[in-house]
Amino acid sequence: MGSFERVVLPYLDAAYNLARWLTRDDQDAQDVVQEAMLRAFRYFGSLRDTDARAWLLAIVRNACYTWLAKNRPAETLALDEGMVVDLEAAGWSAPEANPEVIVLASAQRKLVAQSLEELPVAYREVLVLRELEDLSYKDIARIAGVPVGTVMSRLARGREMLRKTLEMRIKKAS
Repeated sequence: MGSFERVVLPYLDAAYNLARWLTRDDQDAQDVVQEAMLRAFRYFGSLRDTDARAWLLAIVRNACYTWLAKNRPAETLALDEGMVVDLEAAGWSAPEANPEVIVLASAQRKLVAQSLEELPVAYREVLVLRELEDLSYKDIARIAGVPVGTVMSRLARGREMLRKTLEMRIKKAS
């Protein structure tokens, strides 16, 4: 299989990214990732011919939820189960790289990030894994421990919630 450093450590940034979005705090994310990496190292022998990235992100996800349950139990409320945001169609893409477009794109990214942070953690989780980490529905289902249909439902609802949050923020800014 290979060494822990060669097989798992290349995905440290993805692990931090997921933890950061789930905890919504840099320091908390660092603590969660540290705990997750210790767990991953301890159980490295159980990794069998599967995607190391998905395996590690599942450990990070579980560590995040354990941390959230202990430190912010209100954020781990049960979800109702299951819509699609096309940011480019909504005018959120930057077609050219001039200073004005770069500033607008930066503002748009900030607006999207703020809106994403407002979503309930389970919706934020699947959006981060799909849109930022580019994982397949199957991998997300494996990481989250839910059926693929649930992943699709959460993505649809999360995208719709994100769209509505973005619309409200844009109206407030106008």
